[in-house]
Parts: sequence; structure tokens; C-alpha cells
Amino acid sequence: MEVFRVRGGSALNGRTTVSGAKNAALPIFAATLLSEETSILENIPNLSDIRFMAEILRHIGSEVEQIDDTTWEITPAAIEHRAPYELVRKMRASICLLGPLVGRLRKANIPLPGGCVIGQRPIDLHLKALSKLGAKATIRGGNVCIDATDLRGGSIFLGGRQGSTVTGTANALMAAVLAPGFTRIESAACEPEILDLCRMLQGMGARIDGIGSHVLSIEGVDKLSGCRHKVIPDRIEAGTYCIAAAITDGEIYVEGARSEHLGAFADKMDQAGVELTSNGPNCLVARRKSDGLRSLEIITLPYPGFPTDLQAQACALSCISPGLSILTERIYPNRFMHVPEMLRMGANISIEGSSAIVRGDTRLSGAPVMASDLRASAALILAGLAAQGDTWIQRIYHLDRGYDRFDEKLRMLGGDIERLSESELPKSVQQENIS
Repeated sequence: MEVFRVRGGSALNGRTTVSGAKNAALPIFAATLLSEETSILENIPNLSDIRFMAEILRHIGSEVEQIDDTTWEITPAAIEHRAPYELVRKMRASICLLGPLVGRLRKANIPLPGGCVIGQRPIDLHLKALSKLGAKATIRGGNVCIDATDLRGGSIFLGGRQGSTVTGTANALMAAVLAPGFTRIESAACEPEILDLCRMLQGMGARIDGIGSHVLSIEGVDKLSGCRHKVIPDRIEAGTYCIAAAITDGEIYVEGARSEHLGAFADKMDQAGVELTSNGPNCLVARRKSDGLRSLEIITLPYPGFPTDLQAQACALSCISPGLSILTERIYPNRFMHVPEMLRMGANISIEGSSAIVRGDTRLSGAPVMASDLRASAALILAGLAAQGDTWIQRIYHLDRGYDRFDEKLRMLGGDIERLSESELPKSVQQENIS
């Protein structure tokens, strides 16, 4: 097991490049199964989740080869409809296999996935969508079993308690593009990652209208071809670097940050005293404003609202910002597992229902902390960069699921961060873990 030692006090300055979006790449990997032909995928981030997905595709019969650091070649000429539990259990996004297996093979058998601890994330809307396309779903022995012998176009409504479902929209799309007839998806997610999937599917020969809206119209085709597709940059990684500049009082040029994907985030950063300015195509410069940081109010919402995946990082920023900040979760109301760890660092945060109340302008101090999930990991690193002394972050394997070489990129910007063996933890921390 590995840990991070983060030493605060250094301003981050310089230029960094955002990697490809994990949340776009994973369903796009799954979408290659819709054709027997070879697809070339570019700008793929180097992440453990990507490697897990590649192994799953190999297990069900695809030929998968990594051409270089960011390019993969996938040929799913002969595939089967069953995915392995030992891999699927590690990654929530493996549920995206349902749509393409149903579309191409008319059947699927997928273990219910794991890989997430931020609250209940049921797949009922996925199964509802597939049922509207004529598929019959049962759950047996922890597996989702789909019989789609009579797959056909249909009318699907995807609204749920927390809004549209992103992976549910992806599954409905991937099944519908090979379903005879016409499909209409209402209350579809319109995240940039769904737009990217739609553009890839169009490159394979799919017929989709309404891309970018909450209503998608699909005319099913008999067959899709392979394609070459470049994945969009990761808007969550871009936002994390913007907050890193602000929390350390530095200046970062974030290459690959698409301002059209960061509207609500940019608006709230402006409120918080963070200046984001354009420096050419797909490059933002992030720095504090001259009058300093301010408190903010955030409500996470489906796109184009403020992303839930940036809430924990914004919470870290609020800890050192003067005033009272309120961060409310409307997507995953229990997504505050970073808060107890920030309290160990001296933060002043209380949880009231689905809101975190942050009394800012706190002087954070380094402490041993435990990462609970992907975005909490990034938030604790940011807090450590702003703290006095050393912060030791355990369970950093969460971070490697979604941030490509994050610690290396931070070091290039001047951050004092080391990836060490767990055996190098201070003895006091090791003893605390044992007790």
C-alpha cells in the first residue's frame, strides 16, 4: 500500500495539461463492443479504472492493446455476454457494459457492480430504460440478466430522484442505436461526457438527433463500424487544478480546460474570489483575485449545474476562505466523508442534513488522514497543500482511479508531495492504525 506525504506552504505556479476524461472514456470503451470492427481511442487517461475496463473487455473476448500512453486499440470481433465478477465488483462504471451487450448480442449477464462508497446508486433507471426497448431484466444471484430477443425502439423517460442518470443515459443510447425503429429518450443527461459518447456513436454510423439537449432521438441501424475517436479533456481534473491555484495562492495555466464545460463552476469560483481567465483555446489561467478569497454557497446539480465531483475540493477551499460557506449536495446527499478528515486538520465544518456549513479563514495544520473515495482524496491533498506541516494521506489507491499522475503534475507545479510506502508512515501514525 502507498501513502502521500504532503507538505503545505508552497504556492503552485506554472503550466499543466489536463488528461482525458475518465467519465467519458469508460462508457466509450464499452461502446466499442457495438461493432465487430476495430476502434482506436485517443487521449485516454492512465488510470486503474481504465485498466480494469480493458481487462473486462479482454475477458469477454475483445482484443485490447495499448498503443502508447494515451491510445488504445480495441477489436471486439467475437464477444460473449457474461462479465467476470472479480473485475466488475471493483468498478461502478462497468454497468455501462449492459447497453452495448444488449444492443449487439441481445442479451447480457453482468454482476451488480461495486467500486463506490458515496451512497446508494441504484440501477433501476437503467433497467427501466432497457425494458422500454423490449428487454426483460431479472436479478439472480447478484447478477443482472437481460433477455433482449425482442429489442426494438421505444419511448424512455429517465428522470429520477436526483435528476437525470448519466450512466443510465449511456446505456439507453448504446442499446437504442442497434434497436430496430425509433427511440426517444426524455430527461436524458446532457453532461459533456454524454455528448462525447454521442459523437463517437455517430462516428460509428449511429443516427442520433438532439445531442446536447435533454431529448435524444435515435433511429436504429442494422450495424455499426469501428472508428477513431479522441476523448474530451477531464473537466473535473481541470476544476481541481483551478482550486489548487487558489488554495495555495499561486497561478496555474490549465491546458485542456474547456470553459464551455465549466460554466457553473467558473461562476462559483468568481463568487469565491478565484479569477479564471482565458489564455487561448482550451486554456484557463487560475489565480486568486487581488481582494482575496470569499465565502461561497454551492448546490450540486446535474449538468450544467455545479458538479458533485468538485464539491469536496470546493469544501477544502472554503476552509481557508473568510466567512460562512454552505455546500449543499443534491446528487449524493451523504457525500461528506472528507469532512471528518478535514476536522482532523483543524477545519471548522458542521453537517446539517445534506449541507456542509463551513466557517472559514481557518489555519489548517497537517495531520494523518484517510481517503474514503476518489474526490475526497483530491480534496485532502488540496487541504494538505494549504496546511502547515505534513499531511499523511492513506488509501490513495482511490485517487489513482480518476486522476492521471496527479502527484507528478503537482510536483511539476511546485507542490511538495511524495508517494511513499506505507511502511514510511511516522511510527505514531502506524501505531494509531494498529490501535
